[in-house]
Amino acid sequence: MRPIALALAATVLSSAAFAQTAPTPAQAPVFVSVNEASALTSSLKGLNVRNAGDENVGEIEDVVIAGNSLASYILSVGGFLGMGTHYVAVSPNALAITWNATDKKWNARINATKDQLKAAPQFKYEGRFAK
Repeated sequence: MRPIALALAATVLSSAAFAQTAPTPAQAPVFVSVNEASALTSSLKGLNVRNAGDENVGEIEDVVIAGNSLASYILSVGGFLGMGTHYVAVSPNALAITWNATDKKWNARINATKDQLKAAPQFKYEGRFAK
């Protein structure tokens, strides 16, 4: 009987320790409306990015969230069928993302050439960002 009581006590104590280390939200849920000017990340992934010369210079590969804020977009530049692809992280302010109601399509623009993007510091999908 004593081993069962010890096992039960250990389970209760480990549960209490886990509950203390689990993150908890800062506040109760707040429900919001999503307006028509908003974009879903699922709509942006794979979106071609064009420059002022209307050249396709990359594609939105990912969206980076830090805390509760949009931190950056990961663009894939160059490569073919996943070979030689260069990933770069750009500030959200670097992209102009708009909705074209006529075409019913999202558009992304950046003020950079493909060569400038290829020369930018590379973002690597490794460590906690590994795919």
